[in-house]
Amino acid sequence: QVLGSALYLVRIPTMSLDEFANGAAQLGILTQQETIDMFLHFTAHNKPHLNYPTKARTGLKPQVCHRFQSCAYRSNQWRYRGRCDSIQFSVDKRIFMVGFGLYGSSNGAADYSVKIELKRLGRVLAENNTKFFSDGSSNTFHVYFEHPIQIEPESFYTASAVLDGVELSYFGQEGLSEVTVGCVTFQFQCSSESTNGTGVQGGQIPDLIFYGPSTFASDEH
Repeated sequence: QVLGSALYLVRIPTMSLDEFANGAAQLGILTQQETIDMFLHFTAHNKPHLNYPTKARTGLKPQVCHRFQSCAYRSNQWRYRGRCDSIQFSVDKRIFMVGFGLYGSSNGAADYSVKIELKRLGRVLAENNTKFFSDGSSNTFHVYFEHPIQIEPESFYTASAVLDGVELSYFGQEGLSEVTVGCVTFQFQCSSESTNGTGVQGGQIPDLIFYGPSTFASDEH
């Protein structure tokens, strides 16, 4: 009675059967018929009509900042010998950094180990040691931090990656010093920590993956 009609805004059908059976079904908030109908919704081919939303929330969608206009490979580049590929960036709105996109092997499929790192004013905000499989194409391959990292506007951060694997890979070229994604504008500048040739114009770390404001607000409830 306290919940009233607000109860019918709860997305109970989007739970798993186990979550429903061990949770909502035992709370006494549904009528006996609603409980039966909900179990039928989870298990029967012919599902009853429900007065509850059945569509799951979409949640935040990651956005990707692409800083190169093209990529290439040559027989003597891009090589990895424990050296750091690094770039500095700033944004004009608060975002949450999720991970980076990286180029992989230009000489057939290969596995890579990589350490990714995010710094501000020399202090490490996040790092992760992970692996990715490169299928030999010029696609970028996404690697992620364990948790999103809050990025404040108008301050430069350093994105770094140290790769270990097949030495010859694709690399970006025709780099942009400014990129706008949705309503967030990124500025890029070279990093003194980059010892493997990556800079604004070319190199590694072609993608920055983030959560941030989009150009339109969702009215979903």
